[in-house]
Amino acid sequence: MNFVIPSFLPAIPEIALLALTSLILVADTIWSKRHQFATYYATQFTLFIVGMLLLSSFATEQTLTFSGSFVRDQFGDILKLFIILISMGIFMFSREYLLQAKFYRGEFFTLGLFGILGMLVMVSAYNFITLYLGLEIMSLAIYTLVAMRKSDSKALESSLKYFVLGALATGMLLYGFSMIYGATATIQFDEMARVIASGSADDVVLSFGVVFVVIGLAFKLGAVPFHMWVPDVYEGAPTAVTLYMGTASKIAAFAILYRVLVEAIPDLVADWQALIIIITILSLIVGAVVTLVQENLKRLLAYSGIGHIGFLLLGIIAANPGGYSAAMFYVIVYSITALAAFGMIVALARTNTEFDLIADFKGMNQRNPWLALMMLFVMFSMAGIPPFIGFYAKILVIEEVVQAGFTWLAILSVVTAVISAFYYLRVVKVMYFDDPDDATPIEPVSRQLKWAVSFVSALLLILGLMPSSLITLCYNSLS
Repeated sequence: MNFVIPSFLPAIPEIALLALTSLILVADTIWSKRHQFATYYATQFTLFIVGMLLLSSFATEQTLTFSGSFVRDQFGDILKLFIILISMGIFMFSREYLLQAKFYRGEFFTLGLFGILGMLVMVSAYNFITLYLGLEIMSLAIYTLVAMRKSDSKALESSLKYFVLGALATGMLLYGFSMIYGATATIQFDEMARVIASGSADDVVLSFGVVFVVIGLAFKLGAVPFHMWVPDVYEGAPTAVTLYMGTASKIAAFAILYRVLVEAIPDLVADWQALIIIITILSLIVGAVVTLVQENLKRLLAYSGIGHIGFLLLGIIAANPGGYSAAMFYVIVYSITALAAFGMIVALARTNTEFDLIADFKGMNQRNPWLALMMLFVMFSMAGIPPFIGFYAKILVIEEVVQAGFTWLAILSVVTAVISAFYYLRVVKVMYFDDPDDATPIEPVSRQLKWAVSFVSALLLILGLMPSSLITLCYNSLS
């Protein structure tokens, strides 16, 4: 048997990220005592290098390597670039928060980099083993990040809950993988699609395998009824970790959803579409209704995130390139919006004060009119109010699901969007029409954070005024 040396070029960004992260992990033990922020700057430099490597070798056609287990294509490169950009924002917001919370550690950044490595591997996974490796690299990093504040009982409880439920979901995912492998005798996505198309696979075994795979993926996305971990973990985890979990990881989860359902088992649409429809209906309703009674802003954003996952899945239900492109656009827009929302909480957090209750924003317009305006941008975008970019994200997935013949589902999504607008506008009402408990002017903990959160929030309006470039980019990547 001849061994063929695989091409390493398609995986150069991931290899560089792994090498630099390993170097930072060792170096952090040396320089952290002398130079407190050295690990932070090294982390941002690493992400910049990886981003430049992705841009310099941007894929124009699909390339397979490592015996077909790793794919490089335009779809993956676009998602990876947004993961990198959003992660740079996450770490920038997190540095000041960690200092205020008095648990600034270099491990946060190295664990974050390993999690990003897992996300990039997930995006390029082209067989079940690679997908599982990327998923576990990301998940293990997040489990540890949630529990980093060892003196916080809520954080430890959240980490344990997330770990146990995550292990259960992973078990279901692996069981589904094994059943599909048993029916098709392959773990390669392209070969799997060919075997299923030929009709030689056992339909019953395949159907059961699809059910377990969809359950596992729904858990990773935080969709109903596998959402029980989301609000508790979002609330209990340090806000910097919640920011990390609620943004870039959603892009990676969407990538594996697309790779498995669309590229590996496209001829089983009838099997997974019905399941996704049920999950979507439940996610839309729970995300709209349960959020109405939330007083904690992090829990509110957690439940609203569940509703947004419902909208994302509308594009998957359409089961055509236009629907998948709309879903891709939606997950990118949602991640940017979530970065701005959680970034605002991080920017306003103080020592022993998380600034994560809706009541904390009372009279915000009197205390800091500029930040109140930026928070209004965030809430309007999440509510899907024009001309903010969130409006176009919702419109695109609704249009695609209508064209696919699911008009009743589009009507349901519009109804839930109207309901969800209430709790977003409630935050705006509190900021502009309620009197503050403390009229003292409030500023972010640093000028850098103020400009950073202002930039991301204003970006929601700028992209909304000029959405065509991002929409075209998403649609062309899957054309």
